[in-house]
Amino acid sequence: MSEARPLAGRIALVAGATRGSGRAMAVELGRAGATVYATGRTTRDRVSEVGRSTETIEGTAELVTEAGGRGIAAPTDHLDQEQVRALVARIEAEQGRLDILVNNAWGGDHLVEWGRRLWEHDLDKGLRILRLGIESHLVTSRYALPLLIREPGGLVVEVTDGTEEFNGRNYREPFYYDLAKAAPLRMARNLARELADHGATAVCLTPGWLRSEAMLDTYFEVTEERWRDGCEKDPHFAISESPVFVGRALAALAADPDVARWNGRSLSSGGLAQVYGFTDADGSAPDAWRYIAEVQEAGKPADVTGYR
Repeated sequence: MSEARPLAGRIALVAGATRGSGRAMAVELGRAGATVYATGRTTRDRVSEVGRSTETIEGTAELVTEAGGRGIAAPTDHLDQEQVRALVARIEAEQGRLDILVNNAWGGDHLVEWGRRLWEHDLDKGLRILRLGIESHLVTSRYALPLLIREPGGLVVEVTDGTEEFNGRNYREPFYYDLAKAAPLRMARNLARELADHGATAVCLTPGWLRSEAMLDTYFEVTEERWRDGCEKDPHFAISESPVFVGRALAALAADPDVARWNGRSLSSGGLAQVYGFTDADGSAPDAWRYIAEVQEAGKPADVTGYR
């Protein structure tokens, strides 16, 4: 292990690493020297229900290796118990340990009927959202945690959208989306209690306004290189961050020998940047959730001064 590769020798499983924050977290763990099993449903041979063929887990694994780690693509549907059981058995056989578990599986955005109330929202889509955002995390933890707790020092990261403070006082409508994004916060708190006797740590981590591939090309119709053009559609987009930012947040957590201080806590990329000193790819450090609460939700004009 070296200062440049603090996670050398560590084994990570990033569930939901096809694109967005999951891909970036896998890559940044690799950059720090980890071996990363990158899972997802979209491969070069098969496209998931999300319908995006341009991002694959093979692509993620290659980026991990290019960054200096070892990327291993592991096609997995995290709602299929047998697939998850086999994945963990593979990690055990090949590595004999698991140090970092990132529960980032999602893929439900295309099912969300924004602006509709519970009785107006398609029920099957709503229940599928809950399965993708909650059940997939539970299945993964059920099979991965026994391997992770074999040695002390393990880290479990639940990934969501929004901090406990923000989500606790705001309705992240519609109904099913709110439930799906509230549950990981509670999962992290509960796992923190259950894992404490095993010397493991559980936290919940959220990016800010994430410039995911879909957010850029589908909603704002811009590229990462000219993302600021999206501010013409929504001026508050100025506080947005690239997936690299939350990836660096995760890598900083995983490399922190005192990570247990965060056990059970709700953490954000912007908040952790102030503690660990990392930045986004452009050198800025956007504190999105503070901005959203103090500027956007307060109805003030878009102005990121003092927030990035």
